[in-house]
Amino acid sequence: MLKTVFVLYHLLGLCELLWANNVVSAITPKDCSLDCIQQGGSGCEYCRITREHVKEAVGFTSMKEFGSCIPWPCFDLLGKQDPKICQHYVQAPNDVMVEFVQESDPKSDTIVVSWKPSYYGIAFLRGFQVILQALGGSNIACQLFLFHRKLSLPASHSEMVYMSDPFPGLFLDSKYAVTVMALPVPEEWEHFYHSKIFSTRSCSEKNGLEQCKKDWYPTNIGIKQEGPTVTLTFNLAPPNLDIRSYFSLCYANGMTTYTDIKPNFTQNKTHHSFQMNDLQGDTNYTCQIAANEVDAVRKTFNVYVMPVQKEDAMSRSVAPSLVLILPLCLTAVVIILVLLAALTKKRPQLHISKLSIEPVLTSYEEQLYKASRTMEEVAFLPRDRPLTPPRLLICYSCHDCPAHIRSVMLLGAFIQQHMATQVILDMWETLSMAVEGNMAWYCRHIQESDFILVICSKGLSYKSEPPEPDDSNIEEELDFESNAFSSDTAVQLIREEVGRAKAKGRDLSKYMAAIFEYSEEEDIPNEMRLVSQYRLTTDLEVLFSHLHGVALHRPGGYLKINDFTEEGFSKLPAGAALQQAIYEAKIAMRAKDQRTMEKEDL
Repeated sequence: MLKTVFVLYHLLGLCELLWANNVVSAITPKDCSLDCIQQGGSGCEYCRITREHVKEAVGFTSMKEFGSCIPWPCFDLLGKQDPKICQHYVQAPNDVMVEFVQESDPKSDTIVVSWKPSYYGIAFLRGFQVILQALGGSNIACQLFLFHRKLSLPASHSEMVYMSDPFPGLFLDSKYAVTVMALPVPEEWEHFYHSKIFSTRSCSEKNGLEQCKKDWYPTNIGIKQEGPTVTLTFNLAPPNLDIRSYFSLCYANGMTTYTDIKPNFTQNKTHHSFQMNDLQGDTNYTCQIAANEVDAVRKTFNVYVMPVQKEDAMSRSVAPSLVLILPLCLTAVVIILVLLAALTKKRPQLHISKLSIEPVLTSYEEQLYKASRTMEEVAFLPRDRPLTPPRLLICYSCHDCPAHIRSVMLLGAFIQQHMATQVILDMWETLSMAVEGNMAWYCRHIQESDFILVICSKGLSYKSEPPEPDDSNIEEELDFESNAFSSDTAVQLIREEVGRAKAKGRDLSKYMAAIFEYSEEEDIPNEMRLVSQYRLTTDLEVLFSHLHGVALHRPGGYLKINDFTEEGFSKLPAGAALQQAIYEAKIAMRAKDQRTMEKEDL
């Protein structure tokens, strides 16, 4: 009996292990013929579609840059026999992951994309299309995977993991965007894809720091100070990198000290020591050291230079000099006193008249005067702030009147000119957007900007209609670099990012929402109500405080900037232009609302 129970126990454990392996294992694509996929034969459950398949079914000849992707793969490859199977809604995939695959080429990376299908519409799922694009470039790689036409997945299959084929030859230390679309793709459906931005590994992450000339930097740094002399010791690069010179930079109190370093490799091939000159005592320095190569990685470290002790030398020099100087000082004091007494006797009436003219402050008035002086004292920016100004990306709606867009442009000009901030605005970078592409330009700046300001207005609630497809000019439909990705789409991406960040408990200080005086709080989308909100131009001081991390109030004082007061703001050319633009936009928005109401009454 005990033996039977023991055997059953092990059999159950083995069954559980096999079941777990089946659940976790990923489904990889297979080579199938197009006829097998269209007819629903066995062994064609998840198949890769090659360029030859697309050419055979559709007749395209110029598909090299897009791989096996086509705009409507379900309709063109499966829908000719049964159009109804390509007309259902299918939700976007979940849990899109990017995994790196080991390869022998040290100058490139290879990835594999994995995902899980959504259980919404999974019974009508016909396949997936995976698109990989380099941010800032036009290179596109695409893979298409289809199920055979008779396959219908159950809801429990949503826990299965599907994988793409490898994407080889990706540049190291570069940003890419991967998009996984669920098929079919009805034209009016918006939630059929999931995008993810990732970076390939750096040379040091893949090959090790000792094999990468660009990524190498000193890792062992020692500092020694003897009196006013500071000596720095660091490890040299390995000989195979052929790095012959180095440099160091030190920053403190707005001053920069540069040191050119040329080691003597005949004395020591592993370490080098040099003296850091021209450093002031009793000062904290932020220093960097790097190889003297283009775009080399810099190692940052801190150096505190101790004050130079001069008390003994001063005491020895002062003692003999006092013997000579003291009698002269006493004689000068006596002469000055005699002169003052003589002048006082000669001009008593003038002194009295001056005293009567000067105002006399009571003790209460003196307290008020001191309090007012205390409350208006200057508040300085933090000393540990970055050397470069913060980068602010401004997004807005393009569906309001031109006066609103002009207000946004003049707001960006004022912030950049008077608020020590680098403003990024699409109206100023049309050339770079044309080179990069709108999608890549916005994705890059959303990630790289320190802050994002969304100007909210009624136009944010406007939903544009998708363009009608034109079968006669299908090559133009393949243009992934079109200008359709506007600032409105960027605002939608930011709203989604804010929602995800709030759900995960992340910091939301990067995102801000603002309205002009002619807009209402109802114009702020629900997601943007989770972040800091400002009314412009009233809250310019608070916006400045947010951008630079300086407190508006502190015990005994508050931040007061003349440029942001009502009087000082209107005296600045940029401020006066912004006020005029907001006033004109207010009139134009009211006229637009009046015309809309008249149309609704008709």
